[in-house]
Amino acid sequence: MPWLNNIIVLLILLAGAAFSIGRKKLTVPATLAGAAAGWLVYAGGGYTGLVMLTSFFIMGTVATSWGKKVKGAAAQMTRTMSQVLANGGVAALAGLGIIFFPACRHPLELAMAGSLASATADTLSSELGMIYGRRCYNILTWKPDQRGLDGVVSIEGLIIGIAGSAVIALLYAVSHGWHTSGWIIILSGTTGNLADSLLGATLERKGFIGNDMVNFLNTLVAGVLAAALAALC
Repeated sequence: MPWLNNIIVLLILLAGAAFSIGRKKLTVPATLAGAAAGWLVYAGGGYTGLVMLTSFFIMGTVATSWGKKVKGAAAQMTRTMSQVLANGGVAALAGLGIIFFPACRHPLELAMAGSLASATADTLSSELGMIYGRRCYNILTWKPDQRGLDGVVSIEGLIIGIAGSAVIALLYAVSHGWHTSGWIIILSGTTGNLADSLLGATLERKGFIGNDMVNFLNTLVAGVLAAALAALC
């Protein structure tokens, strides 16, 4: 019964909204934006899309809170609407695309998964790489650079990011099978994560764009790449 599924999803989104506001993880506008994005992801990608989005949120929340003593006040930050849309906006647009263009479901589903893989990889590599990265390098010059600066990466952080993309790929594969799709999602997520660092080292450091735009662009790069590879394979 579709109406029952919709009610269940609505209750899940309401519960997530209550948790986010209660634990001060998201502002009220951010919570509303997140709920709207979640509904579009579900409407287009079904339960698989919702599970991937929820997993990104959970992993990102845990990673952001991890190592509070090292990261200080940044670990306590409440996410805003622009931050939510920067990370989940491309997935929501992919869900909307599936609704209006069902014939393009497969590449759009992979675009959704790829964008969420990139958002997960970026969040985990940034937050956990700051803690576990032994040596930090500027991604452009590959020379040692200050930990936490835009465009600074570590080998450990990159590996953690790939693992985050793999989690999203596995969740997608539970419903759709692995085939080539799993590798496409991991590749797209990793590419988006690297694009984030490149944008951070160039445009963001020079003040041309902010972090939210960097995050949106990295998920867009990943989503477009995933859709293109899906169309080719």
